[in-house]
Amino acid sequence: MSSGRSGGLPGVDAVTPNALVLTGRITRADVPGLCARLEALLSGAPEAAVVDCDVGGVVRPDLALVEAVARLGLVARRAGGAELRLRNVPAELGTLLDLMGLAQVLGVVQAAPE
Repeated sequence: MSSGRSGGLPGVDAVTPNALVLTGRITRADVPGLCARLEALLSGAPEAAVVDCDVGGVVRPDLALVEAVARLGLVARRAGGAELRLRNVPAELGTLLDLMGLAQVLGVVQAAPE
C-alpha cells in the first residue's frame, strides 16, 4: 500500500533534473559560453524539457545578467520548446526583469530569501 506522497524535494521536478547554476559576476563575454553549456545540457534531454537555472549565486545583477538570462531562455525554446525556470532570483535581478518586461516571459519559480 502506498502513502500517496512521492519522495523527493517539494518544488523540484524529479523527472527533469536538468540544472544550470550561475555564480559570480556574469559579463557579456560569458553569454556565449553559458548558451553553449545550456545547449549541451539540452542535447540529450527530451523535447519540452525543463531546465532550472539557479541564479542565487550571482553578484551585482545588471543588464549583462538580464541579457544572459534572456538569451538562455531563447536557447531553451529553440531546443524543442524547453522551458527555462529561474530559481533563487535576487531582488535586484527580479526588479530588472520587471523593468525590461521579461518577468512574464521567463519563469521565476522561487525568489531568493531575504
